[in-house]
Amino acid sequence: MGRLAVIGGSGLYQLEGVRVLEQMEVPTPWGLPSDALTITEIAGEEVVFLPRHGRGHRYLPSEVPSRANIWALKSIGVEQILALSAVGSLTESCAPGEFVLCDNLIDRTLRRPGSYFGEGIVGHIGFAQPFCGGIRNAVAAVLAARAHPHHASGTYVCMEGPAFSTRAESELHRSWKASLIGMTALPEARLAREAEICYATLALVTDFDCWKETMESVSVEMVVATMKSNIEALRKMLPDIILAMHGRGDCPCRHAARDAIMTDQAFIPYDVRRRLALFYGKYWQKGENGPSG
Repeated sequence: MGRLAVIGGSGLYQLEGVRVLEQMEVPTPWGLPSDALTITEIAGEEVVFLPRHGRGHRYLPSEVPSRANIWALKSIGVEQILALSAVGSLTESCAPGEFVLCDNLIDRTLRRPGSYFGEGIVGHIGFAQPFCGGIRNAVAAVLAARAHPHHASGTYVCMEGPAFSTRAESELHRSWKASLIGMTALPEARLAREAEICYATLALVTDFDCWKETMESVSVEMVVATMKSNIEALRKMLPDIILAMHGRGDCPCRHAARDAIMTDQAFIPYDVRRRLALFYGKYWQKGENGPSG
């Protein structure tokens, strides 16, 4: 079993019961990650923490170096990622303070580098189910045992931001039967799948989006206040969540790119092969990918 990782916001490295073992600066072919990787011990297991927006919340959702983040985590042996995301609710059934284990995504981002493929290599991964079902089931069992209000499924609309939704956008997303609106699940989820890492988003509902006419407009203060409460609740359950994730076996996510690459190996540029060998070198060495295999 490889390492587990949690991607979250500032303050997660201060969770009670966490013993910091090491902090690592990990350079990648796509520059530095959002911050140093903090190796911790929780419930006797090694867990890597990475603040998505950097300590001090320095990166807009559109600026998060997601390709560097996922590559860095893969390079130190991470095989499972639990990503925390503050979200607005698009339905009465998902109330602030509740958690949602999303099972699908709608991409409304516009200008984020969203793939490791390109620049001489063509690949197509399956993404019908963008979140790892095994992680979702493991975490849901812990939330149920702790009787924390949660939903085992829900569709997450990932918008560009940084502004919150307009009323018209909120009503459009509701018409799609989506449950949540947020700004960070993509391209993380897609990149993790390309990197063959199990990935799931635990969405922490902070507010009703602006569709709810009886509510005031969404504000940063509202989001931060509810997020603090959500993190406090999560902190108490995190050791059990880590143990549940660690107890999982192999998963299809970890072989997601086995048949994905279409480009003949002989035509993949050397520099592309070099930076992607971390993910796909095992297939190239065995001759399992591409027509030349």
